[in-house]
Amino acid sequence: MSIKDNFAVYEIPNKQAKPWILKKHYANRLPSISYAFGLYRKDEIVGVCTFGYPPNYNFNNGDCVFENYSVETFELNRLITEDDLPKNALSYFVSQCLKLLPSPSCVVSYSDPNEGHHGYIYQATNWIYTGTSTPKHRYHFEDGYVFDIRRGIDIKQRIHGEIVEKEKLKPTHRYLYFVGNKREKKKMLDELKYDIKPYPKGDNREYDTGDKIHKQLRLF
Repeated sequence: MSIKDNFAVYEIPNKQAKPWILKKHYANRLPSISYAFGLYRKDEIVGVCTFGYPPNYNFNNGDCVFENYSVETFELNRLITEDDLPKNALSYFVSQCLKLLPSPSCVVSYSDPNEGHHGYIYQATNWIYTGTSTPKHRYHFEDGYVFDIRRGIDIKQRIHGEIVEKEKLKPTHRYLYFVGNKREKKKMLDELKYDIKPYPKGDNREYDTGDKIHKQLRLF
């Protein structure tokens, strides 16, 4: 029996994706969400994938990506599934989500080697690898709070006290995917500012997906 016989992908309300993101994803914070999709095994949701506008505003119309081409750009910012899925379910999920996005568009996503991720799901679904992003730091505050976003440090200091350690992190891997017809994809590839690089390799680290989610059944 094929993966399509057991699984399907549907757009879901943002509020349905929220508990998956907050309870099961290692980042434990909500990103910008423009589109949210659920992976369903029969009528039960077993995964969530979300897309939103990138935090780097220069990406939003493709200025950071293309020489002379303006196109809406999204970030695949959260991908969470149950642990007991077949090996090819994740690649099926991602590929189906991409088909449901507006066309033409460009999708960017990052894998974080600091969390043991190298982007094998993007490699399996034929994304373009364009190297690494600007390195960032992880800040450890005197009250034990840890923060790894580059902006807003002054606000965090007022809340959590002095910084006791500034830890330099490995840069994240950056992947791109073009959504569109053959002509649109060729145009994006021709205008791409980044060099296309060989896929990175390394050992992926599994992480505990945390709490069980109350699974809302799909209503037909």
